[in-house]
Amino acid sequence: MKKITGIILATIMLSLLIAGCNTDGSNTSGDTISGNVTLNGSTSVDRVINMLKEAFEEMHTAVNIQYNPTGSGGGIEAAAAGTVDIGLSSRELRATETGVTGRVFAIDGLAIIVHPTNPVTNLSSEQIAQIYTGVITNWSEVGGNDAPIAVIGRDSASGSRAAFEEILGIADETKHAEEHASGGSVITSVAGNEGAIGYTSLSSVDATVKAISVDNIAISEATLLNKTYPIARPFILVLNDDVTLSPQAQAFVDFIMSTDATAIISAAGVLQASLN
Repeated sequence: MKKITGIILATIMLSLLIAGCNTDGSNTSGDTISGNVTLNGSTSVDRVINMLKEAFEEMHTAVNIQYNPTGSGGGIEAAAAGTVDIGLSSRELRATETGVTGRVFAIDGLAIIVHPTNPVTNLSSEQIAQIYTGVITNWSEVGGNDAPIAVIGRDSASGSRAAFEEILGIADETKHAEEHASGGSVITSVAGNEGAIGYTSLSSVDATVKAISVDNIAISEATLLNKTYPIARPFILVLNDDVTLSPQAQAFVDFIMSTDATAIISAAGVLQASLN
């Protein structure tokens, strides 16, 4: 009798399991979203996109989101080629980057950072441009110590660099002492050099460096929200115009653009675009 009862129970459980699944393995009794989502692009969106990824995967446990931070240019190219579901850019799309559409999901401020011991607390946009083009080369020229300025920036593939140069009107004119592949490396370099200046995403700034004001406006969520801080750039989802997103990729895009993501985006140190 016990053996027969066990067989009956096992059969019932198997029937319930089969009834709750489609032939493709999706769960029809609950969350039906499953599968992979591939992302490629800007390293600057790393913090916010990983927080969004983690939250989405917790809600949809059968979804696996893979993010490859190759830089904005790489993400746009991958989206245009159709080799990823979603590209990620931290700069506006250029006229030559066709076949894709950009959807702004967040606004980020680029902080101008110096060593904590540097007495300079404010620079004008013009002074920053002159520093990065080699016109100003000593801190004494902008109210600081008599010391050479070490100009630190991102490499040519970086969306941060492209946005920084475009905002200041110095595209292809910058002269760097060092170029780095990530904002974290810029911070490390500036933290280790009393004469250095650099730029990085607001969300990446830590206590090892000092973010200075630009045009007498301190960088903060408030000054990004009221659009008074001058060096800001968009975070963009880049989608192929000729490819229909998979259900799981579309659901992730919808989540990012919804109010469900507002608190997560804010906690990452940037502002949801729909709030501006």
